[in-house]
Amino acid sequence: MAQLSDDCFAFGGPMMSVDDAVGLITTRVSAIADLETATLVEADGRVLARDVAAPLPLPPFTNSAVDGYAVRTADLPVGAEHALALDGRIQAGGLAQAAIKPGHTARIFTGAPMPPGAETVFMQEDVRIDASGRIVLPPGLKPGANVRPAGEDIAQGHVALRAGQRLRPQHVALAAAFGLVSLDVVRRIRVAVFSTGDELASPGEPRAASQLFDSNRFMLMAMLRRLGCEVSDLGILRDERTSLADGLKQVAGQHDLILTTGGVSTGEEDHVKAAVESIGSLVLWRMAIKPGRPVAMGIIDGTPLIGLPGNPVASFVTFVHVVRPTLLALAGSLPEPLTPIPLRAAFTYKKKAGRREYVRVSLRRAQDGGLEAIKFPREGAGLLSSLVETEGLVELGEEVTQVEPGQDVGFLSYAGLF
Repeated sequence: MAQLSDDCFAFGGPMMSVDDAVGLITTRVSAIADLETATLVEADGRVLARDVAAPLPLPPFTNSAVDGYAVRTADLPVGAEHALALDGRIQAGGLAQAAIKPGHTARIFTGAPMPPGAETVFMQEDVRIDASGRIVLPPGLKPGANVRPAGEDIAQGHVALRAGQRLRPQHVALAAAFGLVSLDVVRRIRVAVFSTGDELASPGEPRAASQLFDSNRFMLMAMLRRLGCEVSDLGILRDERTSLADGLKQVAGQHDLILTTGGVSTGEEDHVKAAVESIGSLVLWRMAIKPGRPVAMGIIDGTPLIGLPGNPVASFVTFVHVVRPTLLALAGSLPEPLTPIPLRAAFTYKKKAGRREYVRVSLRRAQDGGLEAIKFPREGAGLLSSLVETEGLVELGEEVTQVEPGQDVGFLSYAGLF
């Protein structure tokens, strides 16, 4: 189970920057040590636990890169066309046992092994066949053209997959190309999730006239699963300090992270802070981020707790920029920084210096073919529609105070966040 020492929360005072806040927690959490074996079918999204060195070269044998004709270097035409007798046919998956004889060529197909003595392949569309059935080759082709040597992609013994990589389909494909059937991975991070608030009702349950259906919890669980976590749904904990404390205490020793939404601000009915302080330690971080300033981080029996805001957009944004890097650190993953893609703003916006802000935007193609970011027409961290009807976030750094149409901004696509 992940353990977090109390001293990593020895910070108070003014609002912390996003980078400082995230750096403080991610550099202090201990990565999970428990490993397990995942089949290739199950490996996507998991964090690789051990380096994988290539057990064989890729490709494992020298083969043709095209459909065409294999020839010896000594028979390459120089200055004029040259005709060779056709001798043999080599298909992909077949064997090339007979060596190419001088003055001869062999029909060969993409992926087929090169016959002994042949080093070059002419593409079939570059040759012609004369009246006697000989293959007429044009001059000018360099030795070794259109051939994939053994180990051209990856040499045997090369570390092709490194511990800490979060596996994606291309990594799984590479493992399969090595003939592997499974990979050693870090076990899934166990996260307990709950919402707080008497104003919430779970979908499927009766809803009072003054209540809202709980959406944050389901959004957070979906994002956690996309990051490969094992999720425990604790439902809704009511606004009562003792029951909150009991619920948190009960799950702390069984999970690597506790994630809450709501109840972390400074209002009289925001009880998460007091509940955590009664059974552990918590410093309420006022992060310099919008939306999402009230973000709490704490520790209960060595288990990290992150309390996200109750507004759905603020919860979404702070999950991406606080919870995501914490999960990667817990899994021992290599860093996966989110790199905004530059494009043009098609909106005007003003903000305060010293605070990082995220603007919900859609994309459109401008008349000159470039991409422009269109701001969602309404403000408010409680508008779920602003997440549904946009394609990503424009990140405005702490030093930015104003955006004008045509100005370059950085875009984070929702599709690339998980």
